[in-house]
Amino acid sequence: MTDKTNAVDLITGHRRMRRNRKADWSRRMVQENRLTVDDLIWPIFIVAGTNIVEPIDAMPGVNRMSIDKAVEAAKLAADFGIPALATFPNVDISLRDDTGSNSLAANNLINETTRAIKKAVPNIGVITDVALDPFTSHGHDGILRDGEIVNDETVAQIARAAVLQADAGADIIAPSDMMDGRVGAIRRALDAAGHQNVGIMAYATKFASAFYGPYREAIGTSGLLKGDKKTYYIDPANGTEAMRDAALDVEEGADMLMVKPGLPYLDICWRMKESFGLPVFAYQVSGEYSQIKAAAANGWIDGERVMLETLLAFKRAGCDGILSYFAVDVARILAKR
Repeated sequence: MTDKTNAVDLITGHRRMRRNRKADWSRRMVQENRLTVDDLIWPIFIVAGTNIVEPIDAMPGVNRMSIDKAVEAAKLAADFGIPALATFPNVDISLRDDTGSNSLAANNLINETTRAIKKAVPNIGVITDVALDPFTSHGHDGILRDGEIVNDETVAQIARAAVLQADAGADIIAPSDMMDGRVGAIRRALDAAGHQNVGIMAYATKFASAFYGPYREAIGTSGLLKGDKKTYYIDPANGTEAMRDAALDVEEGADMLMVKPGLPYLDICWRMKESFGLPVFAYQVSGEYSQIKAAAANGWIDGERVMLETLLAFKRAGCDGILSYFAVDVARILAKR
C-alpha cells in the first residue's frame, strides 16, 4: 500500500482539527454550546396610559408600552416559551423628585404592570428593578444630597420598594443601583415580609459604561442626569474590584448574579461563573443592541447572524441566560429550527 502520509500529518502528529468540522452533521454533533429559548429574558419598557406602543428612536424595533400592551407582550413571550420578562418604567416627570419617592407607591407604574402581567400570564416570570433612577428628578440610582448619592438612605428605601414589588407579584428582585449592602438589606426585608420565595438577581458587576445611552432615552432619564455615576458603578478597567463586589453580593444572599453590560465583559462572566457557582446572567444592554441594529440597517453586517453569535458568546462565557432586547426575534428564529 502506498503511504499517503502528508507533510502536514507529520507537523500535526496526525491530529487534524478540521475532521470534526467537515460536515453539518459532525459540526452539530460536537457543538459545545447551544442557545435555546430558555436562555432568554426580555426587557420591556412601560409607560402610563392605554393602547400605547411608542417607538424608541435610539433602539429600532423596541417600544415603550402601556400596561395593556405589556400584557399582550407577556402573552407573546409565553407563547414562544421565553421564561421571564424584566420590566422598566418610564415614569411621568411630574412623579419624579430628588428622593425617588414614587418608588414607594404601592400602585406605581412598575407594580401595576407586575399585577397585570401576573394576573394574565401567571406562569411567566417577572423580574423587577429597584434602582431609583426611573423615579428621581436627577436621573441617579439613589438619593442625592448635597451633591452626593447617599448610600445608606438609598439602601433603606430600595429595600422598602423591593417589598412592595414582591407584594405586587414580582418573582425576582434585581437591584441595579450598586449601593453597598443593598442585597443583604433587600433579603432581610423580603424575608421579614414573608417573601422568602422571592429571589434576588444582583447586578453584581454593573460598570460605569458608555453603552447605556439608548436605555436612558427609553426610561426618560437621558436629559435629567446631573454628573455621572462613577461613584457607585464599577470602573470598566477594574476586574478584581468587580469580583470583590460580586463576592459581597453572594455573601449577602444573592440567588443569581448579573454582569452589565454584557459583551465587553465576557471575562467577568467567566470569572464569576468559575468562582461562585451561582447562576450567572449577562445583560446585553441598549448600546450593544443599537449598534447591531444600526450596522445591519446600513448593510455593514448580517444582523441576524451577528445577533445570534453575540448571544452564543454569552453561553460560551458561562452565562446561564441573557437579558436581551432581541429575545422575541431570537425566539422566532429558534421556533423555526
